[in-house]
Amino acid sequence: MVGAAVLVLLAVLAVLATQIAPYECRTQLNIIDLKNVPPSLAHPFGTDVYSRDVLSRIICGARVSLTIAVLSVLMAATVGTAYGAISGYVGGWLDALMMRVVDALLAIPRVLLLIVIATLWDGVGLGGLILLLGLTGWFGVSRLVRTLVLSAREDEFVTAARALGASNARILAHHILPQVISPVLVAATLAVGNVIVIEAGLSYIGIGIRPPDPSWGSIFTDGASSYSSAWWVWLSSGVALVVTVLAVNLVVDGMRRALSGRASVVR
Repeated sequence: MVGAAVLVLLAVLAVLATQIAPYECRTQLNIIDLKNVPPSLAHPFGTDVYSRDVLSRIICGARVSLTIAVLSVLMAATVGTAYGAISGYVGGWLDALMMRVVDALLAIPRVLLLIVIATLWDGVGLGGLILLLGLTGWFGVSRLVRTLVLSAREDEFVTAARALGASNARILAHHILPQVISPVLVAATLAVGNVIVIEAGLSYIGIGIRPPDPSWGSIFTDGASSYSSAWWVWLSSGVALVVTVLAVNLVVDGMRRALSGRASVVR
């Protein structure tokens, strides 16, 4: 519940970022007098080397980072569920072929693949980054769904539906997928935290969100250039990342306990 409360608060900040942020997140307030100003009442998180208010950039960065994470995970979960469900339900040589493709893709380190593609794709942008993270994040989900579908397709309710003349598409969509959606939901929620960290890393090395648009990774980069004299910049974005990922992990842990308890009651 604590993790869920933190995520709800972050979602509200992301949606109402422009209304809540005390300053416009890309505005340079005063490059001479307000450069690297430490935390104060006027600027609770201080200002950066370009005299921008760090609190405002953290709030606006929440919108960017959470949007990328949620949309890319939604895309990855959709593609992975469809791929794994078809592979597990059809079986045979098609299943073997589809899983060998997944094995080959899993053999490539995801971060390395992202760096190569983002480097070749000059100016990825927000939409491109969502697409890139989504299309490289479904491999593990597909294996999970395939394993669950292999088990579910032998259950009695599937045999009964097949005997009543239900089509394969109807059996898969209305009888099998609802049985496997809970583990997929847990895996997708956990992936949100991972994607936030990956996006921050890509922005940190300069191939993610480009300045002056804020994300927590780009804010960390701004503070890294003056880590000792303006420690509040990188510390603020680092704390935001840690708190968000911790909240996601707490929610996932709670979901696992709730779903395992529900499964025990059903049995």
